[in-house]
Amino acid sequence: MAFLAEQIGGKHVHVTSLTQPGQEPHDLEISARQTAQLQESDAVLYLKGLQPSVDEAVAQSGIKTKIDAASLTTLKEHGDGHTHEDGTHEDGHDGHEGEEHGGKDPHVWLDPVRYAQIAKGVGRAFEKGDPAHAADYRKNTEALVEKLDELHSRYETGLRNTRTRTFITTHASFGYLAERYGLDEEAISGLDPESEPSAARVRELERKAKAEGVTTVFYETLVSDRTAKTLARDAGLRTDVLDPLEGITDKSRGTDYFQVMDANLKALRKALGAE
Repeated sequence: MAFLAEQIGGKHVHVTSLTQPGQEPHDLEISARQTAQLQESDAVLYLKGLQPSVDEAVAQSGIKTKIDAASLTTLKEHGDGHTHEDGTHEDGHDGHEGEEHGGKDPHVWLDPVRYAQIAKGVGRAFEKGDPAHAADYRKNTEALVEKLDELHSRYETGLRNTRTRTFITTHASFGYLAERYGLDEEAISGLDPESEPSAARVRELERKAKAEGVTTVFYETLVSDRTAKTLARDAGLRTDVLDPLEGITDKSRGTDYFQVMDANLKALRKALGAE
């Protein structure tokens, strides 16, 4: 959400992130100092249901402009093991906390089309909250949406013809992306990246990998890679990073949303055997 606020707000906003760089989003608890900062803000952009402490602080605040990104698109249920389909103060990261929004998957930013929907809604909210700069917000939103459309086209083309459609991840953060581009995400754990898989789940993934020609087990930069590397070793598979963009760090393959998403596309194409 920080990226959206910065891109759309431009020179007219000062964005403060509640989640620090490198901090695992699940660990976020709002401090007294951060609560005070929140109270002094003109607007808050967050994704309700992801970070309970943020939700509580926002609900208790007197902030005039409260923008819930979850209300700007349609959230779906993912994380049951696999996901596939045939065919200007803010919460501080493109990520999640608690991962509960009526049981819905919060990782909408990993689908460029849904992210563009949210961007349009945020742009409208900025225009309404600060009409004096509405023209700039509109221009910035249009530019961002255009870049997201181009990213969608790169993914659509890059993942159209692949040897396999299945990929394995540490947790079910790529459900919307898989759905958008007709892929099958097999997650070691569900929506919680810290949960441990059962022995039965590990055996199931090993069978699935062999049957579907899976080559790679993906892990993340902000959580332990131990389980992913153990599975890969036992199944004779490679490992690689697929970044859910829950925070940009020096380990990220890029310095912003678009660079990391393009790095993810490159990793997926290699793992899936794209033509």
